Amino acid sequence: MAYKRLGDLLVSVGLITNEQLGEALKISKNQGKRLGTVLIETGVITELQLIDVLKIQLGVEFVDLAKMDIPLSLANMVPKNIARKYTVVPVRAVGGELYLAMVDPLNFVAIEEVKSVTKKRVIPMIATASATERAIAALYGAEGVSRAIDELQRDLVNDENAVTEAATTPLDLEEGQSAPTIRLVNSIIERAVSENASDIHLEPCEGGMIVRMRVDGVLHQILTMPKNLQASITSRIKIMGAIDIAERRIPQDGRANVRVRQKDVDLRISTLPTIYGEKIVVRLLMKSEQLLTSAGIGLVGENLEKYQDLIRNSNGVILIVGPTGSGKSSSMYTMIQDLNRDEVNLVTLEDPVEYNLDRINQVQINEKVGMSFASGLRAILRQDPDIIAVGEIRDGETAEIAMRAAITGHLVLSTLHTSDAVSTLDRLVDIGIEPYLIASALKGIISQRLVRKICPHCREAYKPTEDELDLLELPAGDYTFYRGKGCSECMETGYRGRTATFEILTMTTEIKRKFRDRVPQNQLMEAVERSGFKSMLVDCRKLVLAGVTTSEEASRILHTTD
Repeated sequence: MAYKRLGDLLVSVGLITNEQLGEALKISKNQGKRLGTVLIETGVITELQLIDVLKIQLGVEFVDLAKMDIPLSLANMVPKNIARKYTVVPVRAVGGELYLAMVDPLNFVAIEEVKSVTKKRVIPMIATASATERAIAALYGAEGVSRAIDELQRDLVNDENAVTEAATTPLDLEEGQSAPTIRLVNSIIERAVSENASDIHLEPCEGGMIVRMRVDGVLHQILTMPKNLQASITSRIKIMGAIDIAERRIPQDGRANVRVRQKDVDLRISTLPTIYGEKIVVRLLMKSEQLLTSAGIGLVGENLEKYQDLIRNSNGVILIVGPTGSGKSSSMYTMIQDLNRDEVNLVTLEDPVEYNLDRINQVQINEKVGMSFASGLRAILRQDPDIIAVGEIRDGETAEIAMRAAITGHLVLSTLHTSDAVSTLDRLVDIGIEPYLIASALKGIISQRLVRKICPHCREAYKPTEDELDLLELPAGDYTFYRGKGCSECMETGYRGRTATFEILTMTTEIKRKFRDRVPQNQLMEAVERSGFKSMLVDCRKLVLAGVTTSEEASRILHTTD
């Protein structure tokens, strides 16, 4: 293969100008990045444009790694450190030739190094960066899991005590371990981080242990492990979380901190006894990532204005509501971050504390010693707070203390499990709060859900059906909706990432008066509509028309709020 300079190639086809090339080369030299990466990061070209040029001009084949079943034996052919260093992954070997998926097929240094270690002629193929990184994690993770499982099986035959000892060795993820149990668990965690999974589920069944991971809110089965490895894997994870390995009859909780690829990851571990053994769920929190901004969680336009108006209050209660997994905690941490200033005393009461925040007093709930939300809230009120964030209102006692604290001049933030903003009012009455107290203290309610975003790499336009228009209450007309076809970037799902959809109810004087007087529901709803309230249907409609999400995702959200 004749090696060409990428910049000259892109200029020759008219994709960039000589001036743009000169600027990109300066950045490339100063930052030590490859030219293609700089051009993509600065928005001069897209990754797909670069791929199209290389395919046509160099005759390099494009490979969709999401559809490739890469043999595990190739992991032994190209070392993991080389694959990660150059972002390359072997896809197949035929005789004396090795087909190599590369982000940059012009990287002749990578080609020569792979050729040197494999003693084969390298045939470069082009793939997207994210798909290549995912394939590297999957191939070498699966190979590591397979090797660790084989070694564990041998250890079980030779010495069961050795397996137990290895499983209970408290080593960090980045250290050089030799015990197969440790490598197996580490491989599973690394795979979860590479897939941006929020949770790992290890589920015992009659024939083995199933490993599933939740990505963008949806569970995907990753692998199944033999039944005889269940005990050592469970022990290893429990030791990581400082959980009693001898106790298998009751649910237990723990947490651990690990470092994966220069990222600090907080693991929240939960065990649950089942008829086939202990089920384990590990929640992953990326500590090294910046907390989300208000715009980052999906608050834009009118919703952002209402949100900003709410947090300008110096007293009152602001509630964030929705079902489990709707992003309430992320919204609360965003609100805390926006309110965190040197001149205020901000105290949180959480179960558990998910992120450690600077200059904020965070209190951990401990029901075993009597530290409940209610007792903790009473104690906080004696600490001269300006703003109090209560992780969750679980009972009437906590709710009443929060309401009275708001009336006495404190700003109180909290979450509650309800289906929508308006029904939250009745929910507060149901748990024992007097309507006059709610009307006096409550400033606003933010109701939210999470929807999956359409993958930008495979998004396509189409004309919606009448049923889809009816769902969004759109009149007949010429509309364009969008959906994802499925590609290597989104694991063939058509979705990549999530965003929140909101409805925000601001408690106006009229709403407070009608609620306090307990007028019929239709009169209350008329007051809500006059306040400028926009339902979640309106927000979902905007997201669908803007091509952010699909009508199917909107249907899922709207059916749960109907």
